Amino acid sequence: MTSGGVREASLHVVDGRIERVAPFDDGPSSVPLVDAGDRVVMPGLVDTHVHVNEPGRTEWEGFETATRAAAAGGVTTILDMPLNSIPPTTTIAALSAKRAAADGKVHVDVGLWGGAVPGDLGQLRELHRAGVYGFKAFLCPSGVEEFPPLDLGQLRSAMEEIAAFDGLLIVHAELPEFLRDMAWTLDVADDVPYRYRTYLDSRPPESEKRAVESVVEASRSTGCRAHVLHLSAASCAHLLGGVTAETCPHYLTFAAEEITDGATEFKCAPPIREAENRERLWEELRAGRIAGVVSDHSPCTADLKAGSFFDAWGGIASVQLGLRAVWTQARARGFGLEDVARWMSEGPAAIAGLERKGSIAVGMDADLVMFEPDAVSEVDPTELHHRNPVTPYADLRLDGRVAATYVRGVRVYADGRFRDEPAGRLLSRGAA
Repeated sequence: MTSGGVREASLHVVDGRIERVAPFDDGPSSVPLVDAGDRVVMPGLVDTHVHVNEPGRTEWEGFETATRAAAAGGVTTILDMPLNSIPPTTTIAALSAKRAAADGKVHVDVGLWGGAVPGDLGQLRELHRAGVYGFKAFLCPSGVEEFPPLDLGQLRSAMEEIAAFDGLLIVHAELPEFLRDMAWTLDVADDVPYRYRTYLDSRPPESEKRAVESVVEASRSTGCRAHVLHLSAASCAHLLGGVTAETCPHYLTFAAEEITDGATEFKCAPPIREAENRERLWEELRAGRIAGVVSDHSPCTADLKAGSFFDAWGGIASVQLGLRAVWTQARARGFGLEDVARWMSEGPAAIAGLERKGSIAVGMDADLVMFEPDAVSEVDPTELHHRNPVTPYADLRLDGRVAATYVRGVRVYADGRFRDEPAGRLLSRGAA
C-alpha cells in the first residue's frame, strides 16, 4: 500500500528505513527476503491515544502488555496519555519516571504526551523542550483527582503559553455545566443507574458542541494549534475550522440502541451515541472533516468495570482490535484499505508530528503490517494481550487478520507469537 494505491511492489529496507519502493521482481539475492504472498502490506498503525497507566496504576495496564496488544493489532507506534499514571506526566520528574518505567519493555515505538493542568500552567515550555509531543487538557473532570480540568480562562492561558513555542494542545472537549450528575439516580428506582440510556442522557451532545466551540474560538484568538480528542457527537464536526479532530473505533462500530442495560463494558466518555450519529461520523470521515481514528485504549481492572453506570470506570480497551473493527465497518460502507490507512496511520502521525511514521514511502521508518483483509473470526477475550481483557467486542465477528507486524524492519509479532526481546523504542519529539 503506497501513496499511489495498492499494487505489487518490493520494499528495500536498510537500517530500519525504507530505502526504495521498487517493482515486485526487484529483489536482490544477497539479502534476506520476506514474501508477503497475498497479504496486504500496510503502514503500521499510529495510535496517538493510549492510556498505559504505568507507573502508579500498573495493575490496570503496563507498557509490556499494552505494547504487546498494540503489536498484535498492527499498531507500530503509540503515544501514551499523561493520565492515569501516578504521577501524571505534568512535570519533568514525572516524565523521567514514565520513561524509566517504559525502558526495555516496549514492543512497539512509544512517545509521550504531557499534561496541562491548572497547577502547572506557566511551566509547559520545559516539558516541551524535554520531548513530549503536546499537552492534554480536560474541560470536565478527568475521573482521577491528580489530573484536574482547566476552566475556560485557564484554557486560554494554556493556549497562549503553548502558542509561544508552537506546541500542540489536545483537548477532552465536554463542558461540565452541560453534564448531568448521575448521583441523582441513587435516589430513584434501583435499576435506573444500570440503564445505558441514563448514562447517555448524562453526557448530551450539547456538552461536546459547546466545548468544541470554546476550543475553536480560543485556538483562533491565540494562534495555538489544537486538536479535539475522541469526537463522539457528529454534529460537532462542521464546527472544527482549523482545529483537527479524531474519533474512535467504538463510536464507528456500536450504537446506543444496541447496548443492553448493565453492559458497563461499553461505558466511555464521551458516550457511544445512537446509530444515526454513528452513520454521520462515517460521513464526516468521508468528507475529510475528521482527521484520524485512534483507540482511546483506557483499560482498568475487571472489578472497576463492574457495577452500575454510575460506579463503573469509563474506558474501552481496544488497541489490539481497532484495525479489524474499523475495517469491518469501513468495507461495509464502500471504503477501501487505503482509507483505513489514511485514518489510522497517516492522519494520526500528521497530527502528532511523527514525520517518519504513517506511510510506506522512501525515507520512512519500515513500520509495516501484513494484513489479511478477507479473514473473519470472532473476538475471543482470552486471546487479547492487554492486561485486563474486558471488552465490548467479545464474541463480535470482525473482518481481517494481522498476520505479522514489523517495527523499523524488525518483526515483532507473527501468527500469535512475539519477538523474545522487545524491539520498540522510546520516542522524543524533535529527536532524530
